[in-house]
Amino acid sequence: MAENKGYTIHGLMKTIGPGILYAGAAIGASHLVQSTRAGASYGFELVWAVVLINVFKYPFFEFGYRYTAATGKSLLEGYRELGRWAIVIYFVLNFFSSIVNFAAVTIVMGGLASHFFGLGLGITAVSAVMLFIVLLLLFIGRYALLDSLMKILIVVLSILTVLTFIIAFSNPHELSPGFMHPDIWEPVGIAFLLALMGWMPTPMEASAWPSLWAIEKAKHTKYRPTFRESMIDFHVGYGGSAIMALFFLGLGAMAMYGSGEEFSSSTVTFSKQIVDLYSRTIGDWSSPVIGAIALITIFSTALTVIDGYPRTLEGSIKQIFPSARINNLFYRNQPVQFWIWALFLSFGAVLIIALFSSNIKTLVDFATILSFLAAPFFAVINYKVVTAKAFPDKYKPRLWLRVLSISGLVFLIGFGLVFIYSRLWM
Repeated sequence: MAENKGYTIHGLMKTIGPGILYAGAAIGASHLVQSTRAGASYGFELVWAVVLINVFKYPFFEFGYRYTAATGKSLLEGYRELGRWAIVIYFVLNFFSSIVNFAAVTIVMGGLASHFFGLGLGITAVSAVMLFIVLLLLFIGRYALLDSLMKILIVVLSILTVLTFIIAFSNPHELSPGFMHPDIWEPVGIAFLLALMGWMPTPMEASAWPSLWAIEKAKHTKYRPTFRESMIDFHVGYGGSAIMALFFLGLGAMAMYGSGEEFSSSTVTFSKQIVDLYSRTIGDWSSPVIGAIALITIFSTALTVIDGYPRTLEGSIKQIFPSARINNLFYRNQPVQFWIWALFLSFGAVLIIALFSSNIKTLVDFATILSFLAAPFFAVINYKVVTAKAFPDKYKPRLWLRVLSISGLVFLIGFGLVFIYSRLWM
């Protein structure tokens, strides 16, 4: 069990990593696609939604990290301790979300790569090639490469995004004649609002990823961080991703809002529009920079998503069937089950991309709405894990955090009901 003591710079250097990986997962389709669309369609009106969802989801992501920091065990073990029902339901919901989210992230990555490199291949082929590259990188380096590469990508991405925001802020554009501000409280607007919040900052099932990464990090560094060191790592990642979401929304608002153009459903055209509308406002010289930001954003997300989902599916099976022989099969020090899941999800993603290749917005919106509607379950079990009798009292969340978590659960369920009402009766 972690000691409840402070932190040292040396300790932080050995601890920082899982939080950065979390930020890499968060700053992807939710930021690049959904936050940018929010700013492009509604200006700064939806800042409140981005702020609120980051605040209300905060406790549940924090609980996942808190459990591992306090016990040294993965969050999936915590689910199993609640009862087999918890880990089984988590596995089932995570399984269905993983295929759709794999596909959504991969198709965005494929579209941006196709535009950035001027590839003439179909979107399905480009997406498959990019997916293969990510899988190859993970196979070669696994966690060590993921950890090192993500730190570089996130730093570069943050610098480029902030600089672009500053330039866009100093070059405001005028609204096109006759532009009418859309109503967010219409059925279409409510559906987009849930799509925006579904992956903001990341799907709720991803709250287990930093827990598994933290354990993997400790194996590589042979250092067991203190509770406070672990929580600093978490807050760096979570806070950074929340701030970046506002930057992306601001970029969309300043570069695209009221421009008179609508996003295309075509994946490659959609990707081109994101880059072109930014560069039109900031200057043609910025097109390669914007393209690089977009590609780095989604590539960093793909690395973490394509590692995170197989890792949680593998871990869930170990908790459900602890004596299964496949749990102990390794090839070149890599678990066979992880790669079975990674390849299965990859094939499923490519198949879905082939079906949705001409309509990226529909696929991303479906994936994000699904994530939002499933979020209350993950929120409940994360809360139960850190308030259970078996969890050490000195690490249990304080009253304000428990109150915030209950408020967050009410918010998630409430907006889910609003969405259902808008679909059935509005």
